[in-house]
Amino acid sequence: MRSLLRLTFYLKRYAWSFGFAVVGMIAARGLEGTIPLFVKLGIDRVAAGQAAVAGGTTDAVSATSALLLPALGIVGCVILQMLVTIGYRIAMRRIGVNAAFDLRNRLYAHLQRQGPGFYARFTIGDLMARAINDITLCREILAGAIRMTLILLLTAIIGVIFMFSLSPALTLAILLPMPLIGLVAYAYSKRIYSRSQLVQEGFAGLSTFVQENLNGIRTVQAMAQEDREIERFSAVNQDFADRNLNLFRTTSFLGALMPILAATGTLIIVSYGSVLLDRGDISIGTFAAFFSYLALVLWPVREAGSLVTQWQRGASGTVRLFEILDYEPEIEDRPSNEFPDLSGRISVRNLSYRYEGKQRWALDHISFDVAQGETIAIVGRVGSGKSTLLRLFVRLLDPTEGDILLDGHPISGYPLNFLRERVCLVLQDPFLFAESLGDNIAYDDPDRDHQEILEVARAAALNETIDAFPEGLDTVLGERGVTLSGGQKQRTALARGLIRRTPLLILDDCFSAVDTETEERILSGLKRLRADHTTLLVSHRVSTARHADRILVLEAGRIVEMGTHRELLDRGGFYADLERAQRNRTGSEEATGARSMAEVTR
Repeated sequence: MRSLLRLTFYLKRYAWSFGFAVVGMIAARGLEGTIPLFVKLGIDRVAAGQAAVAGGTTDAVSATSALLLPALGIVGCVILQMLVTIGYRIAMRRIGVNAAFDLRNRLYAHLQRQGPGFYARFTIGDLMARAINDITLCREILAGAIRMTLILLLTAIIGVIFMFSLSPALTLAILLPMPLIGLVAYAYSKRIYSRSQLVQEGFAGLSTFVQENLNGIRTVQAMAQEDREIERFSAVNQDFADRNLNLFRTTSFLGALMPILAATGTLIIVSYGSVLLDRGDISIGTFAAFFSYLALVLWPVREAGSLVTQWQRGASGTVRLFEILDYEPEIEDRPSNEFPDLSGRISVRNLSYRYEGKQRWALDHISFDVAQGETIAIVGRVGSGKSTLLRLFVRLLDPTEGDILLDGHPISGYPLNFLRERVCLVLQDPFLFAESLGDNIAYDDPDRDHQEILEVARAAALNETIDAFPEGLDTVLGERGVTLSGGQKQRTALARGLIRRTPLLILDDCFSAVDTETEERILSGLKRLRADHTTLLVSHRVSTARHADRILVLEAGRIVEMGTHRELLDRGGFYADLERAQRNRTGSEEATGARSMAEVTR
């Protein structure tokens, strides 16, 4: 109920449309309630006319002309009711469409501000189900359920008022079974709500399964697991179908039970109404009008089953939707302050970070300084804390202890937009959009000059790739850049980072899929474009790290070595061991290649 009440915000936001709709509903119901009065008037005039004709006090033509007023009244009420109904339905539909539009915008903006922990908890398929299915249920509540509830309530109230004005005794008799009908609807509403929740969760599970499998379709096909995945999908799909069938069984039973309970009103009119008619307490016209009013009163009862279902499904949808909207972002943004543009000077002070639920520190009290324009390489074993450190610089994570200062100011004091516009992080596993190569490089500003895009593409060693494409930079990439190799994807992401020319560029092992020759070309272009800017790069290759001004070696979250390439080799520590191992491996691979070539030549 609390979640449903939160939708009233949109009724207040579009109060003029809602007010017009409510007035229209009242007018339409009033016109509908007036029609049986004209029916009563017509029938009573027919009865009176027949008696007058039989008594010779009037002729048949005069008796028939007495029906003109009731007939015109009925026609006028029907036409006016139709026009008013069209108007208020459009108004309510407009509220539903606008509210769904607002909710989609609000949800999308909210998702943009969430961090890694949020996306670890909620799968993409689940979020898609909430963004599509649950918002649709909210729209149906605003545009359909609220409208139908008001209509049914107004119809019942106006029907009872008109009935009471004609015969209080018969009205009270008809209302006797209504409390029983209300209890049945309430009892079934809880069951419908719980089963609606299961249906929504089943849809989310189905969406997640399809999304993950389509993203990994090449792996599925490469491992020849198509038949197994089809069987797994069939099981998930069957579970979703079973949940729907359980819901349909409950709603169908309630929908069938309500008209049966409502039929008691007809029995009361036929039995008790006949007694009142025989006693002369009501006229034949009143007796006939009661059947019309009974239809008005019992219409809400007949529709109660479907209306309860709609409300309960909407309730489950709003609960799931507001669960996401109420999720506070992990990274707290700061109000916008005036800061001078960053130069790229870094100071890390006693920085520590520990992931939630983990005992071991990912980073353990590390400190270092970086001058403007320096290039710092960060090396270390897998799990030593390299990627964690880089994510702290753009506040994808916030430190557990200590701080990072940019130009002397803690980064937690910068607004997120300000910080991330000036600190660019290029990830090892890049995401490319299904757009042109040029648009992917100039993602931050689609209006960038063509020559500027070509310049950074050359610096990222993409010129040969561009020349190989018939349409060059205008070549449209497949979904997630499927038409490119792993190395081409990394170089495209690197170009996307280089073109921004931010004071601080952070590269997270983005040369891992690039051969050493191409790597040398990229590092030369990087040095040329970023001569006065600060660069941090993570790499597992000594061939990459040796080009840096200084090298920082992490081990178990701590800095164990720092210095230039030559200084670290002279110390004979971890870095020197890494350089020797990679040099031996490279020599071994070259020797093996030479022997293979000699054998082929022979």
